[in-house]
Amino acid sequence: MKAIRVHHTGEPDVLQLEEVADLQPGAGQVVIKVEAAGVNPVETYVRSGKYPQKAPLPYTPGSDAAGTIAAVGEGVENWNVGDRVFTGRSISGSYAEFTLCSADMVFCLPDHISFEQGAALGVPYATAHRALFGKAGAKKGESVFIHGATGGVGVAAIQLARAAGLTVGGSAGSPSGERFLASLGLKYTTNHNAPNYMSDVIGMTCGRGFDIILEMLANQNLGTDPEALAPYGRIVVIGNRGTVEVNPRDWMSREATIYGMTLFNVRPEGLREIYNSLVEGLERGELKPQIDKIFELSQAPDAHEAVVAPGSRGKIILKP
Repeated sequence: MKAIRVHHTGEPDVLQLEEVADLQPGAGQVVIKVEAAGVNPVETYVRSGKYPQKAPLPYTPGSDAAGTIAAVGEGVENWNVGDRVFTGRSISGSYAEFTLCSADMVFCLPDHISFEQGAALGVPYATAHRALFGKAGAKKGESVFIHGATGGVGVAAIQLARAAGLTVGGSAGSPSGERFLASLGLKYTTNHNAPNYMSDVIGMTCGRGFDIILEMLANQNLGTDPEALAPYGRIVVIGNRGTVEVNPRDWMSREATIYGMTLFNVRPEGLREIYNSLVEGLERGELKPQIDKIFELSQAPDAHEAVVAPGSRGKIILKP
């Protein structure tokens, strides 16, 4: 089978398409024939060698995939060859024609959801769910501002928050990005590249501030986020690419809570609970993953450049 392999860390061109041995499922495992694989920003950090968690070399990147069950291992009774599924935790890596997974980390993909949409679920939707409900404890009637809302996690957060009865505002990096957010049902949007845009954010709540802020680029925004935070509000840091200067007094005066999070810390039982909730949301029609760009597997370097470029409109996908 073909798979992307990384033999040493570096720029996107270290992603090489190679022929590798076919996968065989062990006890409690399944092999998925990958119809689509999701690309996440964290995979670019790991590939570059700049992420705290290092991958053993050589390796195949990727955790998110959707496709059909190709083989089942001993003791697997809840899956059959041909079942439509998605996963957010591949064992062997998802940038490949086939991927190996634990059978209990594979979930049913409803018939009305495409494989590309299924591959967009894993990390983005689980991250948004964890941030909103696991960390911030979002409740119906509260408000949330998504700072950088046009990417995969942002789109997921919009849909999850609206389904839960929250008032949602979000930022994009351009007028076209704001139009994209409006097409997702957002009434309150702003351009985070415009001067003094935080006054727009504050105005979305008539000066009260948001109960929750989901922060996708903390090194750029965390210092000013408290300006738009309600008393006793919560900020969840989802993304960061550097250092930032903050004034803790801004947090103290609001008695704010600042959470950091990474999906890597969630235990398997917690992930299963999240993904089962996402399947229910898909079946109810509340969740509709948005696809930005689709690349062939051999174009993995281009996909890595696209996923960290400004102006995203949903998920970046690889097609084997």
